[in-house]
Amino acid sequence: MAGKRHLVRLIVVLVVIIGLILLVRQLMFPEAATLPVEAGQGPDPTLPPPTKTLMPTVNVAPAVGWPLDAAPTAAQGLRVTAFSTGLEHPRWLYRLPNGDILVAESNAPAKDSGGLKDWVAGKIMARAGAGVTSPDRITLLRDTDGDGSADERSKFLEELHSPFGMALIGDDFYVAHADSVWRYEYPDGALVIDDPGEKVVDLPAGINHHWTKNLLASPDGSRLYVAVGSNSNVGERGMAAEEGRAAIWELDVASGEMRLFATGLRNPVGMDWEPETGALWTVVNERDEIGSDLVPDYATSVQDGGFYGWPYSYYGQHVDARVQPQKPELVERAIVPDYALGAHTASLGLTFADESGLGDGWRQGMFIGQHGSWNRRPKSGYKVIYVPFENGSPAGKPVDVLTGFLSDDEEALGRPVGVIFDAAGSLLVADDVGNTIWRVSAADGGS
Repeated sequence: MAGKRHLVRLIVVLVVIIGLILLVRQLMFPEAATLPVEAGQGPDPTLPPPTKTLMPTVNVAPAVGWPLDAAPTAAQGLRVTAFSTGLEHPRWLYRLPNGDILVAESNAPAKDSGGLKDWVAGKIMARAGAGVTSPDRITLLRDTDGDGSADERSKFLEELHSPFGMALIGDDFYVAHADSVWRYEYPDGALVIDDPGEKVVDLPAGINHHWTKNLLASPDGSRLYVAVGSNSNVGERGMAAEEGRAAIWELDVASGEMRLFATGLRNPVGMDWEPETGALWTVVNERDEIGSDLVPDYATSVQDGGFYGWPYSYYGQHVDARVQPQKPELVERAIVPDYALGAHTASLGLTFADESGLGDGWRQGMFIGQHGSWNRRPKSGYKVIYVPFENGSPAGKPVDVLTGFLSDDEEALGRPVGVIFDAAGSLLVADDVGNTIWRVSAADGGS
């Protein structure tokens, strides 16, 4: 008996020593990308074998904010100015019919899970600028003199619950909270909404691994599309925690009935209608922790009833062996996304260019806000890009629109999130680390 105990202790010691050796090796020779980020972009991205590491790659850009009078860098032929400054964690944008701009100043609600991994993840995200308490409000910005800068600001809605997506249908203003969709009466031109609102429908909530819930109204206003992210990286909490998540829902406005529109989308955020085909498009954050080159985030048209792989596979039938048990019948029908956006870029914002006044070269395609990586070495994202389209589909390489969000020391001066066009055709970009809404316009003063 004593011999068996001695053998067990010896095995434990050996396992610890091996683990320490592997840990030291990873610290001395950290995992890094073997491909440029461009290899993970486009309709046919390069997908190397997964990389296994003892610990996930962590390469955070510490959030420091913008120095006085500093700004991002706009592409040639464009200029960037501040539309509004001094906001609190501005995440998402919406334009009202009269041209007023709404800003969801928001962050994640308190986590329901208290595990070690959640604690570590919280520390990482706090260093990246996502540790602030949620302001839980929507702010209205108005440019009364048309000079491209908001000169009037009001607290449009307050005491919300991590608000994000917004949509106006008639006089009904809808807000997606972290756990529900609410409806408020909107008087045309109002600076403040006094209506207490009513809950329309509950949304999957709890744990809040991905907390943002986005909204997009159908062109005829009869339906709302609701984007709901997963509650984990690859289902490690069990699939019961993923019920109704990693999906886009369709809400019938008249009846309040919900149905799953598309599934297997790990974290869909930005949504918009492609102007030529009328198809619903979304940008999706893909999975982490299998190497700096995997898996590319993507933009894709969304098929009614479509399954896009998560968590069992990525980019069609590329099986993720970490997920057990597997479901080969689902993997077999997993849809390949339309366009890769680079590994770990954290692509969030999406708007099509049909309202663009930025000039030739910026009128047929999609603009995407890339919040920036934490799980890639070297860093990726931290920019706004443009993907040209032809005949309703991507037709070329991404073009940088707004860069310079990382300092020379790789600190985050800002991090772009939501993107929309204002009434003059200039692109507005929410920067939740810089606490600014940037305005990108044509350098010749066209908008």
